[in-house]
Amino acid sequence: MSALGGLNKTPNGVVIGLVQLQLPVVETPADLAAQTDKVVAMVAKARRNMATMDLVVFPEYALHGLSMDTNPEIMCSIDGPEVAALKQACKDNAIWGCFSIMEHNPSGMPYNSGIVIDDQGEMQLYYRKLHPWVPVEPWEPGDLGIPVIDGPKGAKLALIICHDGMFPEMARECAYKGAEIMLRTAGYTAPIRDSWRFTNQANAFQNLMVTANVCMCGSDGTFDSMGEGMIVNFDGTVIAHGTTGRADEIITAEVRPDLVREARKYWSVENNIYQFGHRGYVAVKGGAGDCPYTFMQDMVAGQYKLPWEDEVVHTDGTSCGFPKPDRLYGEKAREAAE
Repeated sequence: MSALGGLNKTPNGVVIGLVQLQLPVVETPADLAAQTDKVVAMVAKARRNMATMDLVVFPEYALHGLSMDTNPEIMCSIDGPEVAALKQACKDNAIWGCFSIMEHNPSGMPYNSGIVIDDQGEMQLYYRKLHPWVPVEPWEPGDLGIPVIDGPKGAKLALIICHDGMFPEMARECAYKGAEIMLRTAGYTAPIRDSWRFTNQANAFQNLMVTANVCMCGSDGTFDSMGEGMIVNFDGTVIAHGTTGRADEIITAEVRPDLVREARKYWSVENNIYQFGHRGYVAVKGGAGDCPYTFMQDMVAGQYKLPWEDEVVHTDGTSCGFPKPDRLYGEKAREAAE
């Protein structure tokens, strides 16, 4: 169903391009400006590469690389010059774009944020990573939930970032809020290759939802990111997959949100997203709609605790060189509001 990577676009199709962007080294404001220019140039390449493309997706860390450097001089803001350049690139090339920034946070550690900009240069989606990859990443946990927007051709679109996709609840939340296409941007390196692949497929099948997923690619002299652009159909089959590890390659395919809507309406067997909230509807009218899951009930009550909780070794970032935090989540924000 890839329509030869989107070359043969159908009236209901949405063509997605996943950029396996070369992993950069960004240490100074000049480096950040140069990398922004590189991403802007790649937006133009995407448009030249395929006239049918609706949405170009860049991986997590596209502007900053994998150093985890929190230097304020290279952090971005939503109203800063980097985002302005990305908006202009989408407008100039009449294409939707998904981008990654490390966002300055006046109340604590920076946010790992993702944005989607439409083909008129307007920001339509703004997301902060809910699950930083601990203990490796220093980012503040996100506080904006998971927004779902009307994307290209009216497709319902959501974005999650990297480690978010290892939690099935994240993809379920996207689908529950109506997403037909879920983007997953990442910077993962080779040890995560297998789990990257099967979670991308599981996230799609369990929710009758297309997933479009891409990592940074190539080496920065220390880390080796894997590319692995994957577009997975709502039945879990892989439509397109960048397996060569070639940096700056754009993996493309056409997806069909209308077929997602059709499956969600007409499937009975394996309509998992519906059946989750209507257990056993053959036996009882409408199915059981209770919440039999202890972990959900405990989390809502603020009492989430694993049976082996007290045995967990790594509970902060000290093993990766970060200082032990002493601030509670949201503490500075609450103080500022008072």
